[in-house]
Order: sequence, then C-alpha cells, then structure tokens
Amino acid sequence: MDNHKSIKTSFLLLLFTICSHWAVAQLGGQQVFQFLNLPGSSRVTALGGSLIAVQDDDVALAFENPALLDSSAHNALSFSHNFHLAGISNGLVNYGRHLNKYGVTAHGGIQYINYGDFNFTDEIGNQQGTFSASELALAIGASKQINDRIYAGANLKYITATYESYSSNAFATDLGVSYINPESRFVASLVFQNLGLQISQFANNKETIPLNVQLGISKKLKHLPFRISITAQNLQKWNVLYDDPNAQVVTDIFGTREEVNTFNQRIDNLFRHFIFSGEFLLGRKENLRIRFGYNHLRRQELKVSQFRSFGGFSLGAGLKIYKFRIDYGVGYYHLAGATNHLTISTNLTEYRKKL
Repeated sequence: MDNHKSIKTSFLLLLFTICSHWAVAQLGGQQVFQFLNLPGSSRVTALGGSLIAVQDDDVALAFENPALLDSSAHNALSFSHNFHLAGISNGLVNYGRHLNKYGVTAHGGIQYINYGDFNFTDEIGNQQGTFSASELALAIGASKQINDRIYAGANLKYITATYESYSSNAFATDLGVSYINPESRFVASLVFQNLGLQISQFANNKETIPLNVQLGISKKLKHLPFRISITAQNLQKWNVLYDDPNAQVVTDIFGTREEVNTFNQRIDNLFRHFIFSGEFLLGRKENLRIRFGYNHLRRQELKVSQFRSFGGFSLGAGLKIYKFRIDYGVGYYHLAGATNHLTISTNLTEYRKKL
C-alpha cells in the first residue's frame, strides 16, 4: 500500500514539475494551436467556455475532461459547429464506446477550425490569388473507474496546422481525474489540458502548446432542478493580468509611473481564474435544459473602455426531440458580436432497439 502511495506522490510531483516548466509563457500571443482552448460543443459555450465536472451521457465533454466518460456514453455520437466571428468556424465530431470486457469507456473525435480564405499578394500589394488557413486535432481517449467514486482518464491528440505553405505539427495529452458522489450529487475534477510539444515548426522558432490546468466542482440541487458549476482555469499561472495601455499614469518627484489600485488588481486577477455557470434540468427525463455562464477573464480581456456589453456572458438551451438532442449556445465576446454554436447528438443504441 505504501508503494502505491509513493508512486502516486511521485507522479503528482512530476506533473507539477512539467507544469511549472511550461507555465513561463504568457496566456495569449505566445503559443500555437490556441483553437484547442475554444469550446468544443454548444453546451460548453453556453456554460462559459469550460465544463469539467459534470458526468452524464454527453460524449463531447470527453474533450473537456476525459475522466467524465462512463458507460452512458456508449454508442453516443455528437456533431458540433460554431459560427465564430469574422467568418471563422470551428467544431467537433465525437463518438464514444464502452468496452465492457476491460471496464473502459473510450472515445475518438476530431476538433477543427477554419479561418477562411485570404488574399495572396506580393510585397507591393498586387493580388496573386487566395490561400486558406486551418487547424485540426485528432484525438482518442479513454476513462476507467478506479473505485466507487474515482474516475481517471486521458486523451492523446495529434495536432496539425496549415497556413498557406507553412505547417506545424504537435502531440499533446489531456489528463483528468474526477471524484463523483451520486448520493450528494457532487462532482469535483482536476484536469491538465494540452500537455505536449511541437514536433515541427512554422519557421525556426519552437513554440509552446496552450497548457491549461483546471479545477472544477458541480452540485446538483436536491429540491430544485438546477446544477451549479464553478471552474478554476489557468492554475499553472497565477498572474493573468496584462499591461493595460489605457492605465492612468502620474508624474511626481519620483518620476512617471502607472497609477494602480493594488487591491482591485488582486481581486480582478483572482476572478479571472473562475468561470461560473448554471443549468436548469427540466422535465421528468430532463429533456429541456436552459443554461447560462460567466467568464470574467474573457470579459476583462475584450472589454472596451467607456462601453458596456454582454462580453463574458453566455446563454443556451437544449431540447431532446425523438432520438436527437439539439443544443444551442451563444457566447458573447465583444461589442463586435458573439459566437453561435449548434450541437446535434444522438445514441446509435436507440436505433438498434427498433430493429
């Protein structure tokens, strides 16, 4: 028993060391394959952009946390497409399968983004055609129940990107563990997303993968058809504030310096790590679901001074009709607009019952 504890401790220390090594980079603008951080399904979009502590038959959540997979995802199939800003589109296709012989639930899927077409010009602006840009991640993963309440899972992803004649490739993995208590309707999860490295570069500079360490909890209320979720994101880097070009400066005998409120900055930085969301589960079989979420990091990074917007908020709904579940989510990013996400999912086992 002591040997098992020693192995687990060593494994956690190794993960901490790896995360500390990769946490040097800033959150934005310094990493490749940022599309990996986009919500994979409309449900995730509606709930603020991350959902790592809810276990049900939604196979698309395996891209958020592979430990959420269980036998309810057997033969589940999900298609998602997000109508992003500026003609950009991204999406996810995913399928789950429970392997009863091994006590494992596996899944496979494709996550993609298409940036559209661009004008190809020479150095003085003469148009010589068009080119496209896109990125793709192929993933396989599995989850296993360790004991009555602990699940562990992992994803392995091959990632590729092509911008005109430039390309890059990488491998990454997601590691997740979840504590699930059916009696109290409580779930807690820890996820290491996108642990990996670039194996070929666009140019001569090697870039990092967007690591995201998350800790999340959810609680389904006993006397109300409602589930609340709280997710802490980017735990690998505490200070996620950026240099504000609109910050006020003061000049005195000590020189020119930025005027800041240290307490307000600390509170702001704290809440940038959190996503708050809720989901109403209505009907005897919970066929109607209404969702909302708030992402403070998104709101603060994309806000416009002197103008109020819905940036950081998100809404959505899901309805099961016959054998299909149709979900819609809208994520507000900026005054310029919002993303519209659509997911259609089904379970192939239901069709076999009819035959």
